[in-house]
Amino acid sequence: MIVIGSIIGAGIFMTPSSIARALPSPGLILFVWGLGGVMALCGALTYAELGAMMPEAGGVYVYLVKAYGGLWGFLYGWAYFLVVNTGGLAAIALVYASYLGYFVHLSAVGVKLAAIAGIIFLTGVNYFGVKMGGAFASLFTVLKVIAIAGLIGLGFFLGKPGMTPFTPLIPPGGHIATSLTLAMVGVLWAYGGWQHATFLAGEAMEPRRSLPIAIISGTLIVIVAYMLVNVVYLYLLPVSQIASTTRVAADTAERFLGPAGGTMISLAIIVSTFGTAGIYTLSAPRIYYAMAEDGVFFKKVAYVHPKYRTPTYAIMFQSAWVIVLLMSGNFLQLITYAIFADWIFFALTAASVLVFRKKLPGIDRPYRTLGYPYTTLFFVIVASLFVVNTVVSAPLQSLAGLAFISLGVPVYYYWKQKSAASDLDGA
Repeated sequence: MIVIGSIIGAGIFMTPSSIARALPSPGLILFVWGLGGVMALCGALTYAELGAMMPEAGGVYVYLVKAYGGLWGFLYGWAYFLVVNTGGLAAIALVYASYLGYFVHLSAVGVKLAAIAGIIFLTGVNYFGVKMGGAFASLFTVLKVIAIAGLIGLGFFLGKPGMTPFTPLIPPGGHIATSLTLAMVGVLWAYGGWQHATFLAGEAMEPRRSLPIAIISGTLIVIVAYMLVNVVYLYLLPVSQIASTTRVAADTAERFLGPAGGTMISLAIIVSTFGTAGIYTLSAPRIYYAMAEDGVFFKKVAYVHPKYRTPTYAIMFQSAWVIVLLMSGNFLQLITYAIFADWIFFALTAASVLVFRKKLPGIDRPYRTLGYPYTTLFFVIVASLFVVNTVVSAPLQSLAGLAFISLGVPVYYYWKQKSAASDLDGA
């Protein structure tokens, strides 16, 4: 449920339009979603080995520390806390608050207040234990899967085709390579999220067995759902309409449910994004907890509630920063600058499997990456090409993102020095 819920957010409802604008061809649209699915699966297969081998709280942070040293793990946590996860949470909160306005009139200030109220509510849910947070995530994941299954099933059963056959495969004119690259940005964003399950490995039951099953099966379910949803979009709407609308899911639903379709999809988006925000609130604080345990973050963040067994200060610290970002209103540009750097860490984390195969050949591996080393290499290469292309196509934003990440280097050494001094005082 964590894997499915963290991947399926707003992406499948919002990105098809930009992808159709970049690739005005049904065949290529399905191809790029399939390619993104293959990449997501290769990443899931690779991360599953890491999670089963090192089932510790913090997930990716732990793998980076053990493979490349503490600095790389810290830079990942630094980016994740300041922008990647908290900025993403703020953006998701604004999405569900905005769609709430479909049912209740909200001013611009009202949307922000609704987003903040949602974050406070999710903080409370996850404060009272991973079981409560997990139950909440499971409930909302089930609801969003039902909504997507309804869109697929009713679309095929009640809908009337509104397009020509799925041709031409390649649209006339244009630069296909450039268009594919632009389309992949939205696809990779929509498929991201399976790594959140690794953050919770330290609190899972039998993680060496359950984590690989969860990551792989959850990713496969999402791939099938995404492919079928896009087939429904293309079955009921011409590519030109998909490209021109900002509410492709609602337009599709209206084809077979009339005006009620817009209401249904608005409710589905609220459920989907609110559920994803709940999972991000649950999972990411385990990274900051692990950092505090290693002495490179505030000591209080390593505190575990004696009754609920949750990293309570880590959860509250994260939510407080999300609220600050929401109130500032200037975080969206910051996300643009830094989000591509997340893919640097995606590539480094996947490559750590190669490192550990040589560095720790004798460690117990309950699960070994299927198709190794080809699946791992494919993911690492594609993720690296995505980063390089971003640097080439948006050099100023990329350099700003890299500069922001680099600011974490002196902060890391400050924390290390402070931790060492504290240890000496204690001795």
